Amino acid sequence: MLDKFKESFLLQVLTLVLLGPACEASSLGLTVHVEPLESDGGNTVRAHFTAIVPNPCPALSGLCSDGEEDCLVYPTSLPFTGTKPNSGWCVRQWQKTVLSDYNATIDLGSNTQFYVSIKASPVIRANNGKLNQPAFVALPPPLRARVNCPQHFSLSVKDLDTDRVSCRFARADLGECVSCTEHSFIELDKRKCKLKFTGKAAAGQYFIYLMAEDRIAIPKISEVIENKPLSAVPVHLSLTVEEWASSCSDVPVATGDTPNKDSILFVLPYQQVNFTTDFTSKLESVSEIAVVGPPELFRVGFKSVGSVATMNMAWVRSENKLARLLPICFAVNTKSFQSEPRCVWLYQREMRTLPAGTELTCEDTEMTLVLPLDSLSEINLEELQLNSPTCPVSYNSTHLTARISLSGCGTETLHAGSELVYTNTLQSVRPYTMVSRIPSLILPLACRIPKKVNVTGPNYDMGTPTDEEVFGQIRVWIELHLPGEGPLSKFTRLPRFRNLRMSPGRLRREAEYPSERNSNSTSTSSIDNSTSNDDGSSTSTSTRNMGSRISILDLHVLSNCSISRAEMLVSSCSESETEDFATSNPILEQGCKSSSSTLEIVTSQTNSRVYRLDLSTLEAQGTLMYIQCTVNLCIATMPSEECPDLCSRSFNSRSVVRSLFTKSYTVKSSPISLVVTTIAPTTTNVKGPTNTKKTTTTTTTATVTTTTCSHAPEQASALAAGIILTTMSIFLQNIFLY
Repeated sequence: MLDKFKESFLLQVLTLVLLGPACEASSLGLTVHVEPLESDGGNTVRAHFTAIVPNPCPALSGLCSDGEEDCLVYPTSLPFTGTKPNSGWCVRQWQKTVLSDYNATIDLGSNTQFYVSIKASPVIRANNGKLNQPAFVALPPPLRARVNCPQHFSLSVKDLDTDRVSCRFARADLGECVSCTEHSFIELDKRKCKLKFTGKAAAGQYFIYLMAEDRIAIPKISEVIENKPLSAVPVHLSLTVEEWASSCSDVPVATGDTPNKDSILFVLPYQQVNFTTDFTSKLESVSEIAVVGPPELFRVGFKSVGSVATMNMAWVRSENKLARLLPICFAVNTKSFQSEPRCVWLYQREMRTLPAGTELTCEDTEMTLVLPLDSLSEINLEELQLNSPTCPVSYNSTHLTARISLSGCGTETLHAGSELVYTNTLQSVRPYTMVSRIPSLILPLACRIPKKVNVTGPNYDMGTPTDEEVFGQIRVWIELHLPGEGPLSKFTRLPRFRNLRMSPGRLRREAEYPSERNSNSTSTSSIDNSTSNDDGSSTSTSTRNMGSRISILDLHVLSNCSISRAEMLVSSCSESETEDFATSNPILEQGCKSSSSTLEIVTSQTNSRVYRLDLSTLEAQGTLMYIQCTVNLCIATMPSEECPDLCSRSFNSRSVVRSLFTKSYTVKSSPISLVVTTIAPTTTNVKGPTNTKKTTTTTTTATVTTTTCSHAPEQASALAAGIILTTMSIFLQNIFLY
C-alpha cells in the first residue's frame, strides 16, 4: 500500500513538472544571424549569436577556445541589462565560424544551457547567381504578459535577398530542439511571424522555440506546388506570465519621436546614427527601457517622470565584423506592464573598393582628397559637394581635389573605440524635385587619430554633470506629522488645499472594481474635520485618547536643496503594512492622487511637498504602516519656463527633455503608529500684556513612534524618518558619453 502511495505521489510530481513552466536553465532569448562565407562556397558560415541570460550574468570565458581564430566574443563597456522579469537579465554576444548545418549545446556560465540548430546549406540563387542569405530575426527583450490578458507579439524579420520569411515551431524529431513541447496557450501566425498569447496560462515563465525560414517570393497566381525553404535559423523566446487583477488595457505605448516599427537606418562607415524613444504609461511609471542591440550602442538621457519616459540611443559605425543588418529592439517595463516591443534596423551599407590612385591625406588641421576622374565617368561633377557647400571641390581633366578643414566644411567629430575620428562625405546633391537616371556618388571620408596621439586635440570625452554639481549636496526624506505640527506647520495649521486630479487609471479601476470600503469611507472622510484654536492652531475633532486610532496625518516630502529655481516633483507614494512593501497600496500615482482622501497643502517651499492623508480610507488595517515615495528635483532650462506638472493632461515628453532633473530618489519611512501612544502634558498658555486673565488649555497630542532617527530636528509630535533607499536612474542632460 505504501509503495502504491509513493508511486502515485511520484507520478503527480512528474506530471506537475512536465505541465508546469519550463526550468530556469534555458536562456531568456536567443537569435543567430548567419552569413555564408564566399571563400568556401558557403559550406561554412559566420554565425552571430545574441543570447539573453538570467542574472548573475555569466562570464564570456569558454565560448571560444584558446587560439581559435574564427571565434570572437564581444565584451562591451555598455552592457545590455534589465530588471524584469524576476531577478533580471543581461545579454551575451559572440560570433563563430561553423558548418552551414550546425547543431550544438552551448553552456553560458553554470546555470544556462541551450541547444542551437542552424540549417543553412549553400544555395546558389538563380536570379543573381549568388549565395542565398538566411533570414534575420530581431531579438526582443524578455516578453511579459498577464494572466487572462490576451496579447500579440510580432517578430521583426528582414532578408537581404528580399525573400519571404515565415516562422514555425521548432521540432524535436528534426533535431531542431530538445524538450520543446508546444504550449496550448501560444498560437503562431506562420506567415507573419506573429505570436498570440491567449491568456490561458498560470503565472510562471515559459520558453518558445521557433525556426525562421526564407523562401523565394512567388506570385499568388503561380502554379508552383512546392516552395521549399532555402534555410532555417533558430529563434528562442521567453514569456513571463504574471498575476494581475485589473484591466488588460492601458499598457505603455510609444509616442513622440520614437522610430516606426521595423524602420531601417542606413549607416555609412564612421557615421553616427541616433534616435529618441518616447513612451507614455497611464497607470504606472516606467522603471526601465529594456534594450537589446549591437555592441557599443550608446543609451543615455533616460528619464521617467510621471506618465512619460524618454531615452536617446546612438551607434557609431567603426571597423567591425558584425553582420550587415543590426537590429535594436526595445520595450518599456513598469511594475506590472510591458509595452509592445519595437525594433529598428541598422543597415551597414556595403562600400565599393576605391579606384587605384585615390588618396586621402590626414594632416593636423585638414584632410586632402585626390580622386581619379576615370572612376567617375558617369557622375555629374557639378553635383558633388561636401557636408558644407561653402567648401569648394575643384577638378581638372584628370583628378578631383578637395581640401577639407577638420574644424569646418561640415566635418564631424566622433569617438569610435579608442580613436578620435573626423568624418565628412563627398556626395551628389540634387534638388528634391529632380528625377534622374544618372548615377550618384556617396563617398564617406574619415581621418582616424589614436587616442594616445590626440593629447592636445579636441576634448571628445564628454561628461554628464552630477547631482551635486547642479543641485548641491542633496538630501531627501519624508516625515509624518499631525496637522499643524512639523517643520511646515505654518502652512498646515490653517491649510490651503490644492485638489489633485485623480489618476486616470485609478478612476477606471474603481469603476471596474468598486470597493465598498472606499465608497463608504469617502462620505465620512475626516480630512478637513479640524477646528481653529484662538492661537491659530488647529485641533482634529477626532478622538485622541490613549490607544485610539489616528485619523489624519500630514505627509511631508522634504529636501535640503537651497536653489531657488529648484522644484520638487513627487511621482508616486504608496503605503504598506510591511517594511518590504511586498503588498502595497498607492497614495499618489504619477503625480495624481489615488483616492479622494488625499489633498496637497499649498506652501511657498518649492523644494518640498505636503499631503494631507485621511487614514480612515487607507487600506492599512493594523497598528503600523510604512510609506514610500519616489521623488525628483527639477530645474527648468529657461527662466521663463516651469518644471512639468506630472498630473497635467498636457504633460508630455518634450517638457521633460527641456528640464534638468536629478536622479530619481526612493525614500521610505520608518514604522508609523496608527494609534495614539503618548498623551502630551497639560500646558498653560498666557496671553499678551493686554490680557490679564490666564487661560489654561489642555492639549492632547498623539505621538507616532519610530525606530530610527529623523533627518530633521526632533519633534514632540508625529514624526517618521526617511532614508534614501535606491537610485533608479540618471535624469540629467541629453549628452552622449563617448
